Amino acid sequence: MAVNYICKYCRSHMGTIDHSLVSEHQLGLHSLTPDERKDMITYNGNGDLVVNLVCDYCNEALSSNPELNLVNNPLQ
Repeated sequence: MAVNYICKYCRSHMGTIDHSLVSEHQLGLHSLTPDERKDMITYNGNGDLVVNLVCDYCNEALSSNPELNLVNNPLQ
């Protein structure tokens, strides 16, 4: 099983970690609230953990254009 990091806006792949090598505690996922976990973490069809984050490109776009935060998925 793997942990895949995906941008929640542009869906670009940001990285993968072999889940057998690290725990959720080591990844810092234990510190998320239940609502944050619901918003950020999903599982794909083969059981891999998918963590939805914001890539640098989308973060810059959102910082430069704060009105994009008002749109559900502004960069797709």
